[in-house]
Amino acid sequence: MSIPDQDRDQLQLAKNLLENPGFVAKVTHVIGMPIEGALARLPKSLTSRIAGVTQSALLKAMDAAVFTLKDVPGVTASNRWHKAGIAVSGGVGGFFGFTGLGVELPLSTSIMLRSIADIARAHGEQVDSEEAKQACLAVFALGGRAAADDDSETGYYAVRAALAKSLSDGSFVKLVAAIAQRFSVQVSEKVAAQAIPAIGAVGGALINLAFIDHFQTMARGHFIVRQLERRHGQAAVQQLYQALPRRG
Repeated sequence: MSIPDQDRDQLQLAKNLLENPGFVAKVTHVIGMPIEGALARLPKSLTSRIAGVTQSALLKAMDAAVFTLKDVPGVTASNRWHKAGIAVSGGVGGFFGFTGLGVELPLSTSIMLRSIADIARAHGEQVDSEEAKQACLAVFALGGRAAADDDSETGYYAVRAALAKSLSDGSFVKLVAAIAQRFSVQVSEKVAAQAIPAIGAVGGALINLAFIDHFQTMARGHFIVRQLERRHGQAAVQQLYQALPRRG
């Protein structure tokens, strides 16, 4: 099947969004310095705690009323409203630091998941279906490397294949664990940035804005691809996606 030029252009846009994740670059711009040093200073005990809190936050976000959106595919997403909510929760995280992580992360994750669902709906997803809910959760795995990844395992379709494999035995818990492993990479980067002296509540809010902007970008690319897959079939879209150049 030949994919029309308009849809090819949409797929190129999606690849540009998905294969050039820029959370670290955005945070560096916000705080005016690289965060690698801050990451290196995170205590190992905190890094382990982040992994557990991240998985718990994803599960709590699923339990929260984040999919109470009216199931009307095509409605424009309300990105600004969700960014306002995430800025407030980021202020909490910036003010309380590490001790606020267990409160702030579930809240911010719930807001982000609702925003992701909103974007999914805008691209024609039936957000009350289990498939759409899993596709929304999968966004948290995009743009981050799991500890065991090599360069061949970080592309968009490679991540989707890995997540599908984790769900192959019907275990939703395994899927969440696989997503949490990747999501915790960006959470660690966010926590490290918020831990820098003098960041405070205002800096925490700005970092959280960069955080949600990153996942809204990933969601937009992801659901453009899924919309095109429904139209042309996954095999054809994947083949074209992989043939398209990666543009920054």
